[in-house]
Amino acid sequence: MGRILAVDYGTKRTGLAVTDPLRIIATALETVNTADLLTYLTSYLAKETVDEFVVGMPKTLKNEDSQTAPLVRAFVEKLKVAFPGKPVHLADERFTSSLAKHSMLQSGASKKDRRDKANIDKISAVIILQSFMSAMPPGRGI
Repeated sequence: MGRILAVDYGTKRTGLAVTDPLRIIATALETVNTADLLTYLTSYLAKETVDEFVVGMPKTLKNEDSQTAPLVRAFVEKLKVAFPGKPVHLADERFTSSLAKHSMLQSGASKKDRRDKANIDKISAVIILQSFMSAMPPGRGI
């Protein structure tokens, strides 16, 4: 069984998280420059088996697409072309940055680490992935 890879897409940086091969644990993977994202994913998928993707979809409080949603949708189309046959799921990413900051504070991360937006992006991707995994029907994960 392959991993699930989550993407917290940003205009400058993109946070990534993956499951273990048994799809039990979500772990922060990396934060990459968005311009290099497809190259990074191609390299990663050459080494690791990934069965599907989860991409955070930015929404407003009214559950409407945010200003960056068209960029995310364009990326999703590129992802589907680059990795045909791999399902791409969209997940609501509202509040993930706030949750990531809170999580870092609760875990005792240093002020320097909490200010590093790359760390926030990775943890946001983990939160997106954990939410997706929690919503999966029983038996689908393992």
